[in-house]
Amino acid sequence: MDLSWLSSPFALLLITLVVIGALKIVTVVHHTYSYWKNKGVPYLPVTLSSSITDWKLFLGRISFAHYFQYLYNYFPDAKYVGIMDFGMPAVLLRDPELIKDVMVKDFESFPDHRSFVDDSVEPLFGRNIFALRGDRWREMRNTLSPSFTASKMKFMFDLISECSHNFVNYLFDHPEVCHAIETKGVFRRYTNDVIATAAFGISVNSMKDRDNEFYMRGTETKSSSGPLTIAKIMLLRVCPRLAKSIGLSFFPTTTSEFFKKIVGETIKVREEQGIVRPDMIHLLMQARDKEGAGVHKMTVNDIVSQAFTFFLAGFETSATLMCYAAHELAVNQDIQDRLREEVQQHLAKDNDEISYESLSKMSYMDMVISETLRKYPPAIITDRLCVKRYELPPSRPGCKNAIVEPNHVLMFPIYSLHHDPEYFPNPNKFDPERFSEENKDKILPYTYLPFGHGPRKCIGNRFALMETKIL
Repeated sequence: MDLSWLSSPFALLLITLVVIGALKIVTVVHHTYSYWKNKGVPYLPVTLSSSITDWKLFLGRISFAHYFQYLYNYFPDAKYVGIMDFGMPAVLLRDPELIKDVMVKDFESFPDHRSFVDDSVEPLFGRNIFALRGDRWREMRNTLSPSFTASKMKFMFDLISECSHNFVNYLFDHPEVCHAIETKGVFRRYTNDVIATAAFGISVNSMKDRDNEFYMRGTETKSSSGPLTIAKIMLLRVCPRLAKSIGLSFFPTTTSEFFKKIVGETIKVREEQGIVRPDMIHLLMQARDKEGAGVHKMTVNDIVSQAFTFFLAGFETSATLMCYAAHELAVNQDIQDRLREEVQQHLAKDNDEISYESLSKMSYMDMVISETLRKYPPAIITDRLCVKRYELPPSRPGCKNAIVEPNHVLMFPIYSLHHDPEYFPNPNKFDPERFSEENKDKILPYTYLPFGHGPRKCIGNRFALMETKIL
């Protein structure tokens, strides 16, 4: 075989590049998997078992809940564990006191969430309140907070109650569909109608008008899983420029255009006809018109992003909560009977109607929904992004303090905390009594985090609880 071509300048250059590339890959991999070892922090070693678990997650063979349960249980005596998040160092916090420090006490060092997608690639999602950082986040939070006060909830109660009546009346009038129901599908129809009226001022009855565009666009945004979705998320996060160049986006272009059109038309009609409706769109319009030094000028795209995020969160997660609540009531007849008795007592007092005040007085209802959120939290994990160098205490006796650098991520394993028998004995049992007046104060703070905690706590939690309890 003639190997003389190997001495050519091109071959030498190619071989040099391959060797440099291989050495670079080896260096990166070595740094990735020795980073926490060098800091003396408990970390997940690269073994055959851990590699198989990683691939099972990527291929959709195990859920994110079980994956983070695996990480959480690997060092049961550690306050935190060093892990890697897309090649970047991250910390999985297990200790409630440390979680409190990061979420509340030392919030200024961890004020933001990690970036999920670049707003230049996916403006519909990248500009929402969850993704915004620093002063832009504070400004938007202050703008949206009045939408979720008790007085606003009371105002929206009647709108949501009408949606629930439409939902139940349809099932009552069509008993043939009640023999077997795909609960996620029907509950999505209800949450679709609730968000449409409460956020966009649009009246929809998705049980009757089954193919209305608002609902159809919502189903396009629903969460999916599997290796293709994970690969898309990785590409959007790690290589946003490449994703943008090939036209990759998290949501279909038609969905983005639909919500832009809906919000644009709503704003135009309200401005032309002087319509004032105390909902999210109105508050965002007021914020858009603010003038002054230091005030970020809000664009239509900013308004669309917040409204869409409210829709996305309310559409999917609330429907999931209702599914799990219905399931647990179905398999726990005694709990269902007790809850029905409480509801009937309040119906008798209020002439067969549920008022905002009576709903807030249903203590057992609150216990049932709280336990559903414990067993099936809306988010498996949540996170905070470090912006200032921060020192963590030793993870275990004999370990050193660990320094968290800016741009490193701290993760809070909500599902794992909720299923830790140290905090919730017999965690797989559905037991609303955990949240009774006698027992709820026994729950260790920062072990129950269905909506997060601190200044970054979910802004719409009160709304989600109300729409679920009404139905």
